[in-house]
Amino acid sequence: MENQLYSLTIPKAYVKLKNQNDSNFNLDSNLAKLEDKDFIRLSEFITREFGIEMPDIKKVMLQSRLQKRLKKLNLNSFSDYVNYLFSKQGMEEEMIHFVDVISTNRTEFFRENLHFDFLLNTLLPDLCPPGSKEHLKFWSVGCSSGEEPYTLAIVLSEFQEKHSLADFIIYATDISTRILQKAYQAIYKEEQINNIPQGLKSKYFLRSIDKEERKVQVVPELRDKVIFSRLNLIDDYYSTPFIFDIVFCRNVLIYFDRTVQEKIIFKLCSSIRSGGYLFLGHSESIAGMNLPLRHIQPTVFMKP
Repeated sequence: MENQLYSLTIPKAYVKLKNQNDSNFNLDSNLAKLEDKDFIRLSEFITREFGIEMPDIKKVMLQSRLQKRLKKLNLNSFSDYVNYLFSKQGMEEEMIHFVDVISTNRTEFFRENLHFDFLLNTLLPDLCPPGSKEHLKFWSVGCSSGEEPYTLAIVLSEFQEKHSLADFIIYATDISTRILQKAYQAIYKEEQINNIPQGLKSKYFLRSIDKEERKVQVVPELRDKVIFSRLNLIDDYYSTPFIFDIVFCRNVLIYFDRTVQEKIIFKLCSSIRSGGYLFLGHSESIAGMNLPLRHIQPTVFMKP
């Protein structure tokens, strides 16, 4: 008999939610057009406030993504939208939706699986030798819809069953409130967990009682281990609740220029304990940056 999908409950930890380049779009000729002057205002604001590069080639992408906001607000032109966005009311009410629109969220369970193999087979045994009572703290930076922090929770739970790991907590952040709400709910389509071994699927996911819905939800025992919070990576200071043992910041830096990347990683390092680790995405590099990190293996670094 299949388990019923759990209704959404508040995790025991807590939730703190504060206020790729798309290349092919078929745009309706009757829809509003994003004029150059409005695109410049928006792109300069996006780069200044969020550090995200917005070159001219992304104009069509931005236009396409914002069409739903114009419709929702009953606005007829992008000029009206831009003026509203930068008004006092818009800054208070629309900005959170604007950030959701410009955020790119792509992830999957056990993405770049070599990282999780290295964590499970090398780092965790070293951090938690026999007899230790470690309480490990992880940070998933740019957690998107939650697949990465929940993958970490699965790996840590599997390790905890057989080794000396007393407890763990995972802090997960993203700039998009909308995607954080989705991550918090931890509900996914069945095909999103196809690459997870059957034993882990049965153990850590609940199936919907509605077979036609074909959705699953992460078990509450794992959801209770994840804290979600909104964070803008180009803020001057990161107010995090812990100093972390391991930070995953994978496939996030690619959206920033080299100078901003170095500043972000330097701030991340201030939240990593001495002897802690930073994981980057396999397409990202810190070569030539002046950072307090020692190379361990490709895309894995230790703070001495």
